[in-house]
Amino acid sequence: MNPTSDPARLYTDRNQSYVRFVRFAGYPQGLRAYFLASPLLRSGLRVLDAGCGTGIGTLALREALLRRGFHPGPFQGFDLTPAMLEHFRQTLHTREIEGVDIVQADVLRLDKLPESWNHYDLIVSASMLEHLPRDRMVDALAGLRGLLNQEASFVLFITRRNWLMRPLIGRWWEANLYEAAELEESFRRAGFSNVAFGKFPAPFRQLALWGHIVEARR
Repeated sequence: MNPTSDPARLYTDRNQSYVRFVRFAGYPQGLRAYFLASPLLRSGLRVLDAGCGTGIGTLALREALLRRGFHPGPFQGFDLTPAMLEHFRQTLHTREIEGVDIVQADVLRLDKLPESWNHYDLIVSASMLEHLPRDRMVDALAGLRGLLNQEASFVLFITRRNWLMRPLIGRWWEANLYEAAELEESFRRAGFSNVAFGKFPAPFRQLALWGHIVEARR
């Protein structure tokens, strides 16, 4: 399966369809449940959301921090699609959320990010890297790894290769699909250590049919 040659166009055209699709699947709630159980959370985390889209990952993580009594640190995020970023900005404004900075950027051109965007304690990326050409996955992972602190972590949510996701995600959303072994190899080639796979907590175990959670240390 080849990804779309223009993901920005795809997600501009299907912006509202995407929002309805992920809500129907319980994806935002599943991410929040995962972070609520994660040992990675603590006060003051410096977080980057790589491919933040409409803010699903950032909002899930931030809410999990607050529910666990932690004080959120600075959040920064980037995405390729202006329409998704505008949706995210409107959500931040409506909910009166501060301390979240977002910009338009390409994961394969991280040198274009603001100079201060580095030394992160945690990078999260949800449903973005499957839109890269398969032969650029390692490049993207290595670039993101370079933005992490020495003992920091990266959590990736990405679509699984199976019979159901082939039509739902592979064709409709023009994305690549991945097996666990492929992802582990890509992370190790990018220089990550301690690559492991997480799970969605109950009652969101059905999301395991959709995708993998990769947990890696720099």
